[in-house]
Amino acid sequence: MTISISLTVNGAPISASIDPGTLLVQFLRDQLRLTGTHIGCDTAQCGACTVHLNGRAIKSCNILAVQAEGANVTTIEGLAQSGTLHPMQAAFKHCHGLQCGFCTPGMVMSAVSLVERQPELTGDDVRAQLDGNLCRCTGYHNIVKAVLEGAEGMKSSGTASANAAPSATAAASVTA
Repeated sequence: MTISISLTVNGAPISASIDPGTLLVQFLRDQLRLTGTHIGCDTAQCGACTVHLNGRAIKSCNILAVQAEGANVTTIEGLAQSGTLHPMQAAFKHCHGLQCGFCTPGMVMSAVSLVERQPELTGDDVRAQLDGNLCRCTGYHNIVKAVLEGAEGMKSSGTASANAAPSATAAASVTA
């Protein structure tokens, strides 16, 4: 049995027939071939599968694709515009906020959401808010440095407040 879904992914309208038990991460990777969203733990612990659902960072291994019906999904592939890296992507590159790179897409997506909600950050803020994204290669120093630099880049480019959450409730946790 299949079910039809329609949603917007990286700005493009998508309609597909899927098995009702398909996870969003599986749909993105297997059907849409957006393989930048990684599958790490399958238990919503590592954050490698983080995407934005209606502007909010979520772990796509913990939600069914049918739950994204009518939603707007942004993956790591959707951040860059016209071949230009998003300020957070550029900061991760500049600060070498990665080693093997497996966790990087999820880290970047979580960091963008964090900065959109809270443009003024300290290193402690970054560490606390990215606690749901695990990196098994680094000591996080360059990741924190990259997020802070990315926040400055987002503020100067005007992307830091574009999706700011309207209330504290909506801005709950980047690791939901």
